[in-house]
Parts: sequence; C-alpha cells; structure tokens
Amino acid sequence: MSEDHKAQSIKDHEKLSTEPMERSAPPKPVSVVEPSGAPAPMVFDAPHSGRHYPEDFGHVAGIELLMGGEDRFVDELFADAPEHGATYVIANFARTYIDPNRRLSDIDMALLDGDWHETPEPTIMSERGVGLVFRLIGDGTAIYDRRLSAADITNRIERYWRPYHECLGAMIDRTIERFGVCYHLDCHSMMPVGNELAPDPGRDRADFVLGDLDGTSCEPGFTRLVAATLEGLGYSVAINDPYKGALIVERYGARDKGVHSLQIEINRKLYMDLETLERGAGFAPLRAALARLAAAVADYSAASASSIGT
Repeated sequence: MSEDHKAQSIKDHEKLSTEPMERSAPPKPVSVVEPSGAPAPMVFDAPHSGRHYPEDFGHVAGIELLMGGEDRFVDELFADAPEHGATYVIANFARTYIDPNRRLSDIDMALLDGDWHETPEPTIMSERGVGLVFRLIGDGTAIYDRRLSAADITNRIERYWRPYHECLGAMIDRTIERFGVCYHLDCHSMMPVGNELAPDPGRDRADFVLGDLDGTSCEPGFTRLVAATLEGLGYSVAINDPYKGALIVERYGARDKGVHSLQIEINRKLYMDLETLERGAGFAPLRAALARLAAAVADYSAASASSIGT
C-alpha cells in the first residue's frame, strides 16, 4: 500500500473517532456483551456496524461513501438486548474492509491481483462488487484504484473475518449447551430504497425485512413472533423480500440442532438522518421498540427451552 493510501486511511479513521486513533492498539475485531439480566437462550449479533477502518485499507473512495456502507448505529439500537438475557456479539471493523456475512470463496476476481490459493466461487454479490471484500460502494463508485493481492485478502480474513465467526459460533454453542436451544437474531440495516448494487434497485422497502432463507434457517414460529411483535408496534414488515438472509443465518441456522437464525433488516429512515448519517429523531423510540422485541424473543425462547426439559 502506498504512503498516500496509508495516510488517507489514518486521516479517515481519525475523522470517525472521538479520540485520536491508537495506532499500536486498534480495537479488537469483535466484542461480546454478556447478559446483564437473567440469561436467556438467545444470541444477537451485529456484523456490519463496525466503525474501525484499518490503516492498511488504502481506499480512494470518500469516507462518507464508506460510512454509508455501514449498518450504522445498529449495535446501539439493540444495546438493551442483554438486559433481557441476550448474549450480544458485535463486529468492530468496517464491513467494506471485509464482510463477515460473505463466504470465504466469494472472491471478486476483478479485484484480485493474481491467483487465489483455492478455487474461488464468486456469487452474484461479487458480480455486483460487494463480495467478501467490497470493490464498489454506493451506486457503483470504485473503492480502490488498485487490485488486492491474495496475501492482502488472506490477512483480512485471519485478522477480522475468522475471529468474528469463531466468537459468534462459540456463543451460539455455549447457549445450546446451557439451554438445548438458541434463538439467534442477526441484526442489520438497509437503505429506504434499493440502490444499483442491491437486489431491488429503485424499490421502496418496508420498515423491517426478515430473512429466514425461505423458512429453512429457523422455525416458522420464530419468524412469525418477530413479525407480529413489530407489526403490533406499528411497523410494516416484509419477509424474505428483498433480503432472504446471507452467510450468517445460513452458517448457523440449524433447526435440527435447535439453532434458529433469523436476519432482521431495519429501514434507516426510521432512525437516521440520511444526509448527515447521524442519529435522527426516531432513534430513541426505535431503540425502545427493539427493547420490547428483545423481551418478546426472551419470553419465546425461554418457553421453548422449558418445553425441551419437560
């Protein structure tokens, strides 16, 4: 990476931080918030809320565009879930640097300089420029003015992608060992209208989109419970349209083993000023509503765990 790219990454990181960046001590790739209330058989995770832009990112796209790629403040919106017994796993790194919700084989060959050490299996996400490592952002702006080597991408995998999945997997396994069941809510946000890199360009979206891989990643009752709770709070809900779920719910959802994984997408117009990318007037009411959702999931999951023991 050139010195100009490195200097730009440092400058951008400092812009996003309230305190000067600790160059020798970047944040851990993943944080875990343990239950502060009575533990319940549920795990929440926020894989796309990270605000750490590593020094070796070397992007040329503007930081405001990259910030638009974050599921900004989702980690804060669900911050009350541990009070209701959830274990909460949070990624601290920017998903545009490496996306933990993509398969390791989803390599964008247009971004790779040279060969990949395994057989790449790029999906439609890589074709859109938003594979394991994003090539494009927004409506198609290039993030880099260069290609990345296999060593660059492998470094990102080992330092960020793998630790996130090791941690999330361990928390789900721990919950199963304790309760015999785990209800996993994978938390995201989305733009109000699909952009050019989305599966639904130009379409208006519901307040919430729930993705259960067409009913395969969790029991139908869990999806119904979350949808009914949100609708009861006055929100519109779509299921599997336009987002069915991605790697995380596919990887961890295992109904036969008692793991029920559901992706939840929140429309950013509910809580964020889309011009400034700051919290809007709806932030506090939405956080309160999501605390009520966490309470409902806690009750549902506890009832399920009790039924296993009878």
